[in-house]
Amino acid sequence: MLRGFYGAASGMLAQQRQTERLSDNMSNINTPGYKEDQGSNRTFPEMLIQAQNLDHVPGRRSTPIGELATGVYMQDRSQNFSQGDLRETENQTDAALWQEALPEGEEGEPGALFFRAVNADGEERYTRNGNWAVDGQGFLTTSQGNYVLGEDGDPLNVGNENFTIAADGTVTDEEGEEIGQLAVAYAENANDLVKEGGGLLRLEGEEEGAVLPSAIGNEEIDYQVNQGFLERSNVDPGETMTQLMNSYRIFESNQRMLQTYDQSMQRAANDIGRLG
Repeated sequence: MLRGFYGAASGMLAQQRQTERLSDNMSNINTPGYKEDQGSNRTFPEMLIQAQNLDHVPGRRSTPIGELATGVYMQDRSQNFSQGDLRETENQTDAALWQEALPEGEEGEPGALFFRAVNADGEERYTRNGNWAVDGQGFLTTSQGNYVLGEDGDPLNVGNENFTIAADGTVTDEEGEEIGQLAVAYAENANDLVKEGGGLLRLEGEEEGAVLPSAIGNEEIDYQVNQGFLERSNVDPGETMTQLMNSYRIFESNQRMLQTYDQSMQRAANDIGRLG
């Protein structure tokens, strides 16, 4: 009976985490450059159940009954870095990456490209959100006020909003003079990046100070920077809503099962105990 409690409770926890993941995706459906979170459930190792107390049967002390599942859990939560559609905004300060061709990584999957930025502590971060602005000192910043970096590793000073970005990321001012080039990083395994908030990603699992290699000059990488466009979130609202409803129904089913077990235990403790 107690094993049933554990199985139903683990199912509820797994679906709760799935619901949180899907809710995060739905809440960021209009966030430029947002990459949806994915998750997968797995079962705990099964147990072999055996009948005990068979000492009265000659030559048999236990006999196998069968296998018993011990519950389920959400194994991991990773991001889907597939290209999102582009939406034209006509804002000079908006930019979007469009991946044409990328080399395959060690796992046979293509990596992903990112703009480089720095957080408030001066640490390098990465983003696909090109919804930018120009601060009072003329620096190009993210929507959260983080500096966007040029290929030289320094914050990009564009002077004002009248600048132009070429397809290769070269930035020129209103007089046509070259200011610099937008830094674009390549991640062979994009799942090494984790979300930090504010549209920023950080590189995890590497030595301190490690950064992603540059995509500029890599002949295997083909991309375009589109000024006046934003990359849409790659969340599919219809599919996500369907998964949310399914997750909710499964949670309710496990909840009813838990209540049934609780009622059975209550009767075992009260009614059967009274008969004894």
